[in-house]
Amino acid sequence: MLKVHKLPVEPLGSNCYLAWDTDNTEAVVIDPGGEADRIIAAIEKRKLVLRYILNTHGHGDHIAANRELKARYGVPLLIHEDDAAMLGDPKLNMSAVYGLPVTSPRQDGFLVPGEKVTFGSLSLEIIATPGHSPGGVSFYGEGVVFSGDALFFGSIGRSDLPCGDTELLIRSIRENLLTLPEDTQVFPGHGQNTTIGMEKNCNPFLV
Repeated sequence: MLKVHKLPVEPLGSNCYLAWDTDNTEAVVIDPGGEADRIIAAIEKRKLVLRYILNTHGHGDHIAANRELKARYGVPLLIHEDDAAMLGDPKLNMSAVYGLPVTSPRQDGFLVPGEKVTFGSLSLEIIATPGHSPGGVSFYGEGVVFSGDALFFGSIGRSDLPCGDTELLIRSIRENLLTLPEDTQVFPGHGQNTTIGMEKNCNPFLV
């Protein structure tokens, strides 16, 4: 069974998630955006066996703890190919704008939409959700979707940043997320959780 633990992390209040198989404690960490010590403590407290570091996209507030987690656990770091250049460039990943330049280790592989990331007996499907960034992805499985900065409670991700595309973002949400079962739990990159049904029927950007 899938278990999820949400850790809002500073400096920009992004949501980091631990997701694991309760049968064998194999786990992934999604968007470790800061406060590496807190994330590591949460992993150790639950005695999780980390298998992957997954980035829904390459902005600094979603990758800032990649380096510390990679150094500690030595597991593969995965991101979509179109956002990979952001990992090592504070200007591209927008962290330089806030005076807190972030650099991450290089990726060990790419997240390919349509493929799956497997840990324990569970798997998460990689779904293309570009528009907030060129290589934005979401992860779907076990009745939940981790939507990164594509879909939020009552809102959608910004598309006024460099390489953002409003039309593409809305199209990718409508075609690739709102087509999921309405009872799917949405774990977004910022803010509170929601459901696909709620956003499909009430989100002012999408109805």
